[in-house]
Amino acid sequence: MFINAIGHYVPQERVGNDHFLEVNGLTADWIEQRTGIKTRSKASVGETVDTMGLEAVEDALPRLPYDIKDVDLIVAAAYNIYDAVGTVAHVVQRRYGIAGAKAVACTSACSSFINGMEIVEGYFASGKATKALVICSEHNTYYSNEEDPKSGHLWGDAAVAYFVSKERQSESDIEVVDIFTEGLGQLGKGPDGVRLRPREGGITMPDGRDVFIHACRYMIYALNKVLENTGRTKEDVKYLICHQANMRIVAQVAHQLDLSSESFLNNIEELGNTGSASAPLVLAQNLDKFEAGDETALIVFGGGYSCGALLLRF
Repeated sequence: MFINAIGHYVPQERVGNDHFLEVNGLTADWIEQRTGIKTRSKASVGETVDTMGLEAVEDALPRLPYDIKDVDLIVAAAYNIYDAVGTVAHVVQRRYGIAGAKAVACTSACSSFINGMEIVEGYFASGKATKALVICSEHNTYYSNEEDPKSGHLWGDAAVAYFVSKERQSESDIEVVDIFTEGLGQLGKGPDGVRLRPREGGITMPDGRDVFIHACRYMIYALNKVLENTGRTKEDVKYLICHQANMRIVAQVAHQLDLSSESFLNNIEELGNTGSASAPLVLAQNLDKFEAGDETALIVFGGGYSCGALLLRF
């Protein structure tokens, strides 16, 4: 299958590290050294998962080689929601009058986007859809508790929209070479590694060390799966894009793979942890770095636990 157009949206506001000294007692230097974050994006009053998702779709439309009404599958893939009944998939369907399309939602923490892409792959394989839209919109600051010294300083907001087709639509399409996902709830802290319970403290990370250990191990595991599946090696991939949870995780993955930091694209320094939108957002922001024939891999870990990898060819 092929990615036909990509859109993204990042709120304008940035919250610097100095903000947290009076809020949770953490210094700017400590936050930067431990996470790599200097600022994080924050949705403004009135912005929601839905409005950011719509902005991302709008950003993609000028590059879409067909009418948005040709889409027959819309997947909302994220863990943040504005409404647990009417999802951003349904909001987009209504806004653009996409009659007849299936509209579904999936969540697998920070690996949700790649799970959403795999759902599209399944619909395409079954013959039940030919053109899809995957929307990943995360409004972390709506749920985060800034007073929490373990994770209150990590979160940012953003959205991406990926239009995907079963068959190639234009010469500029990006080929989806392989997709791999796996649930890991049986490992470590499993479902309790990261929580989002709106009435019980919002987003929390009770054991960051356990998340760190498993994220490093299983992002590499997911990468190796797609490389093995396609007969490739890590040297065949121009850039790697990790889930933007912590720059120390990226550094550890680079170390274990024996790759230089220049092989990795990141945005966590400016935007913080934008959840499952983070890896596809990094790609959207760096499309100009790729030439025909280049390959890249998105590798992610979700706090549920779960992992995934998406191998793309330009």
